[in-house]
Amino acid sequence: MLGYPDLLLVNARIVTADPGFSIAEALAIRGDRFLAVGRTQDIVSLAGPDTQVIDLAGRTVLPGLIDTHAHVERAGLLGSTVGFEGVSSIDEALARVRERADRTPAGEWIRGRIWHPLAQLREKRFLTRWELDRAAPDHPVILPVSHFSLVNSRALALAGITRDTPDPDGGEIHRDAAGEPTGVLEEAAEELVERLLPPWSFDQQVAQMKDAMAYFNSFGLTSAISAAVSPGDLRVHQALRASGQATLRISAMFAPTGGLNPTLSLDEWELFFARIGVASDFGDEWLSLSGVKLQVDGGMTLRTAAMRAGYPDDPDYRGTVVIPQDRLNGFVSIANRYGWRVGIHAVGDAAVDAVLDAYEAADRERSIRDRRFVVIHGSLMQPDQMVRARDLGVRVDAQSAFLWDKAAAIARHVGKETADRAIPMRSLIDTMGLDLLGQGTDYPINPLNPFFNIYVMTTRRDATGTVYGPSEAITREEAIRLYTSAAARYSFSEHRTGSIEPGKLADLAVLSADILGVSDEELKEIRVVRTIVGGRTVFESP
Repeated sequence: MLGYPDLLLVNARIVTADPGFSIAEALAIRGDRFLAVGRTQDIVSLAGPDTQVIDLAGRTVLPGLIDTHAHVERAGLLGSTVGFEGVSSIDEALARVRERADRTPAGEWIRGRIWHPLAQLREKRFLTRWELDRAAPDHPVILPVSHFSLVNSRALALAGITRDTPDPDGGEIHRDAAGEPTGVLEEAAEELVERLLPPWSFDQQVAQMKDAMAYFNSFGLTSAISAAVSPGDLRVHQALRASGQATLRISAMFAPTGGLNPTLSLDEWELFFARIGVASDFGDEWLSLSGVKLQVDGGMTLRTAAMRAGYPDDPDYRGTVVIPQDRLNGFVSIANRYGWRVGIHAVGDAAVDAVLDAYEAADRERSIRDRRFVVIHGSLMQPDQMVRARDLGVRVDAQSAFLWDKAAAIARHVGKETADRAIPMRSLIDTMGLDLLGQGTDYPINPLNPFFNIYVMTTRRDATGTVYGPSEAITREEAIRLYTSAAARYSFSEHRTGSIEPGKLADLAVLSADILGVSDEELKEIRVVRTIVGGRTVFESP
């Protein structure tokens, strides 16, 4: 041994997530790496005069958790935006907006955090511009709902949106029976208002990103695939990385134009990749590029997932497709040609068909096998699509968290039978194997808490206890691997994170309870009491 360890954790139940899923009692850390893992009596013998020893008194330790699909940057806005957590009616939502308006200078923007009115509100509908006008008559308002934004009349006026404004390509300005905009903007139409928002200063963005990372750390998360990183956000991540202030390892799915459905022509798209000078998977253990992000459809919770068959209440309606197949194929082909892998948002089975068609076309030009292209979400994948993805070496990174508080909304839109097969993790594992899969939350669309997600994966119960598709439940070991050893493969980091083994980065989470021993219902009550990233404690429960 070339030196004493800096830190020992002893008398613990350490779930290593190594190839044998072995359980240890203690570990030693030197610098930013695990030095040794084993029995307490053996690890204690390694201590030097300055080694810190923490007795965990039987607490469970997991490798640092990895969320493979989250909008990390959004967590930094918790103090600057209106939140709708716990809101269950339109009146309650409007009260939140009104409260923010009362303490915001007239004329300044009121921004919301992503929420889900169709799932949360008893009225099961979006707020209208006129309702928002009453809550905030002196402010422009924008409330994002993931794939939709809700705005008031002031925001529409600032954007120049009237009854005569045409829908942009890939988007829709929702209108009432008289043709008046209702304040609901879908997909590309959101950008008509979003581009008016005053930017945060760079110093504000850095402070927000630090807050975001701390929030992730509080749930035992030590790494994340950030789901759609704009050039501006990438600069903020780089600043934190350079200053040594980062506490969350970030691998970015890059959105070159800031949006998931680029407005660039194919020639402009190619020019971008020809000039950028790097390819995906460039970076280090703190910040890297995992690929480029694109989008095909909307979401099953919003009744916009692109489906092979029509929706139960309207057989002629098959969801929303935001990009033609030939354009999608072109984007993927060009990115592939320049060494970039691609991850594409596809929820409905028809959208997954489009993604796999694009990937197969690209593979004929330059092999994508072993390069881990991604189907992002894949919520309603069919068995034949799982086989196609496996044969191409394509990953599927899913979010069972959609079932936590939105399962009823999914069933309402697509029917209970389809909701039962949503996020089919048992089938995915059996067909594709764990190495091609991962789990995330799509935060802030869903709660970030990994233990809610693990509860759903292993029980198929939502927050009310209702069961959806019990045959798709998986084991706790599999769920833990989807957050650790399997998740690390997304960013080609399996050699340095994802398990507690000597030589790997010392990322871990200490839990309040034994994740392998508690009852199903106690799973969702687990808290994180300490998070360590690179050998340094970045979160400790008060």
